Amino acid sequence: MSSCLDAARPEPAPPGTSRFRPAIHFTARDTWLNDPNGLVFHDGLYHLFFQNNPYDNVWGNMSWGHATSRDLLHWTEHPVAIACDETEDIFSGSIVVDHGNTSGFGTADGPALVAIYTSAYKAGSEHSGTQAQSLAYSTDAGMTWRKYEGNPVLSRNSANFRDPKVFRYQGDHGACWVMVAVEAQHQKVVFYRSEDLKSWDFLSDFGPANADAGEWECPDLFPLAVDGDPDNVKWVLIVNVNPGAVAGGSGGQYFIGHFDGVRFRPDAGSLAAPDGLTSLPGPNEADAALQQCLWLDWGRDCYASVSFSNAPDDRRIIIGWMSNWDYANELPTAPWRSSMTLAREVRLTAVNGSARLIQEPVLAGVRAVEELPIGGQMNKDNLELRNSALRLPDAVPGAAQIIAAEIRPGSAERFGFRLFGSGDGSKGTVLSYDTRSGQLILDRRQSGNTSFHGKFASAEAVPVELENRVLKLLIVVDHCSVEVFAQGGKVAMTDLIFPDAGNQENWLSAEGGSATILKLAVSTLA
Repeated sequence: MSSCLDAARPEPAPPGTSRFRPAIHFTARDTWLNDPNGLVFHDGLYHLFFQNNPYDNVWGNMSWGHATSRDLLHWTEHPVAIACDETEDIFSGSIVVDHGNTSGFGTADGPALVAIYTSAYKAGSEHSGTQAQSLAYSTDAGMTWRKYEGNPVLSRNSANFRDPKVFRYQGDHGACWVMVAVEAQHQKVVFYRSEDLKSWDFLSDFGPANADAGEWECPDLFPLAVDGDPDNVKWVLIVNVNPGAVAGGSGGQYFIGHFDGVRFRPDAGSLAAPDGLTSLPGPNEADAALQQCLWLDWGRDCYASVSFSNAPDDRRIIIGWMSNWDYANELPTAPWRSSMTLAREVRLTAVNGSARLIQEPVLAGVRAVEELPIGGQMNKDNLELRNSALRLPDAVPGAAQIIAAEIRPGSAERFGFRLFGSGDGSKGTVLSYDTRSGQLILDRRQSGNTSFHGKFASAEAVPVELENRVLKLLIVVDHCSVEVFAQGGKVAMTDLIFPDAGNQENWLSAEGGSATILKLAVSTLA
């Protein structure tokens, strides 16, 4: 790893890579980023902190970068918030608004923002070789930070104890702070409690379970009412895994269950196998056991998703890192490398008698897609395609495209979209639905530049049930990504793509019979 004090900067962008910078997804200006950290809403601003290398566009020198937004689409990057130094790298964590001034860092009228982060201690430190939890605090609304002199506040003398997510828990016996962290290489989530954020007591642990052959990272835990019913509240435990995700490499799984302030107990429907999954498939060969797990995203490029603290209106909003550890350091962009997913509001709904997450992208700060203040490019309804294709508006430089569709298959064997396609139809990212297998497939093998890493070219598939014989899709296409939300957000798929220059054509087609486009809207958002 480079020294944290190295001052070299990334090289200027090679010709042609600037066109990949997203229009509505956050990227650092000219450096590396990975996990979102310290997501918090405070004084009208959404704060996105993130794992950042301030000196290069590959992993290293881990510090917390910082950006803010009012609408979760347009971000302003700020100077590094919490910097690594000669004793520690600053790994992932969370931020709380200490309204009760339990820590003593703020005042009753001016609560401090308190960051709980992982100190990854370096050689020469008295804690060398360990990871432990530390604090930093801000009294100016998150713009500057001071490390707590009493760090670390929680150590297990472990080399892989990290990624604390802290929240305020209100139970029958009062309120306390609860920390959810991981022993990454033991595939365990560990739970602690505190009165003041400084002294912590062990509560319990959870795991291994489900996808457990890779390291567990970046947990989150929060309650949601099933279909909005306040008398039916479940707890969602997010656990990211690397490697061993359903599409290969890194990805995010979740569990549904109960939390009583001490222990998380998963519902039986959350568990794919009582002893976890020890035989994992190779990349892109998800076996039946992995498909039984609950996944936040079935694509290759959604990892380390965590939720905002203190979000308005009790909304639960998550953001993930839009990449995969299989190839993240080699993405063909410069000087920046890596981006975040769109913010997604998550809810719970009952599916076949079990609670499942629904994810909807937060677009332009509104909750319903039909309310989007976006420029319309195309609107069609009740149009039949029979072994034919419909030309859609081309991709637009400087803007993302939002495609909303409701399609009834009819006799078609396959129907779907070719995005960022070439004029001769040989290139493009293909999103299709196979009516024979009932699978939604996102195929980027001919999407453009796939040669920079041997594991990048891929096709992901997920079972999707038609509802009233209809497939509903919301597709967000940015300059280097495709995010798909199927059946109202019951299924999400996210893949990076790097289209060839000049490939801007979009098509919708039906093969092997007919399909009816009940509704189709194509719009832009910048």
